[in-house]
Amino acid sequence: MKRLANYDIVRPYKDANTRLLVQILFGAGCAGLMILLRSAFDIWAPTSGAFALVYPTVLLATLYGHWQAGSVAYSISFLWAWYFVLPETQAFRFEFATDPPRVAINAFAALIVLIFAETFRRAVVSAMAERDLEIERRAILLQELEHRTKNNFSLAASLLELQKRREDHPQVQDALDQALNRIHSFAHAYANLAESQGEGAIVAMQPYLTELVTKVTRGAFGENINVTLNVDECELPREVAVAIGLFTNEALTNCAKYAFPDEREGWVNVSLAVEQDGWCLRVEDDGIGQSDSSSAGASSGVGTRLLDAFARQARAEYDLVVGPRGRHVSMAGAWGEDGGTGG
Repeated sequence: MKRLANYDIVRPYKDANTRLLVQILFGAGCAGLMILLRSAFDIWAPTSGAFALVYPTVLLATLYGHWQAGSVAYSISFLWAWYFVLPETQAFRFEFATDPPRVAINAFAALIVLIFAETFRRAVVSAMAERDLEIERRAILLQELEHRTKNNFSLAASLLELQKRREDHPQVQDALDQALNRIHSFAHAYANLAESQGEGAIVAMQPYLTELVTKVTRGAFGENINVTLNVDECELPREVAVAIGLFTNEALTNCAKYAFPDEREGWVNVSLAVEQDGWCLRVEDDGIGQSDSSSAGASSGVGTRLLDAFARQARAEYDLVVGPRGRHVSMAGAWGEDGGTGG
């Protein structure tokens, strides 16, 4: 229906003479169809409603062929109905005294239809043009925002790198390294989403997470770690998708740093499952895990607080289970009112 509303018979033609010819032919064609339909009606109801089919004919010809086509359809269909349908048939004479004002009123009414159809057609065209300009303007602004965001990530990383070179204290250098890694993680997740999804409000999670996990795996894990990914087909709002991407990035980064010391072999599994009432993201490993005392310290760390913040951004519940054989990090959310569909 939307495609039909946007249809314009002369849009493909640029030459003025060609456009006018197409409009004349289209108007004549609409009038011809009306004549065929009216001729069929006359088998059962001759001379009744002489001008009834003129109005839709003029309306359609004007909406899809502009006022030129509407004028052609108006002239042909009205004169034909007057000559062949209105008594006295096959003549422009009138059989009854009331026929002259009847013809004049119908002619005026059909002209009003033509004028208003053209007015509304132009209003729709103008609104569509303004919409396209606004979409183009927003696309340019979004590109500028993405460009500046990438530059800000690069600037922050450069400043931290410069500060790190000036520091001799190992603990300060380690803290700066962690900050640098997180900035790179944020920049990586943001760039991946921007490249794969553009300005869309809804994100297909399977290709998005596949690309993200693949890039993180190449940069953070060695050949001794087997990273697997299982993602159900689903779509989520962009804000939720960004939070899931950053959550996954942070969880994998923490896993790469702490779960497999001394070239220990192991596995990491990332999954996004579609459930009845929502979705659930899980990042699991069979690394060294943590003792109870170290778990308490980890729960107050920056990484854990970031995971909790990303879960809140995704309007989800965050859970961390640490055992003697690895860690289980999960985030579960419900399908929101603003979107999100399971595959």
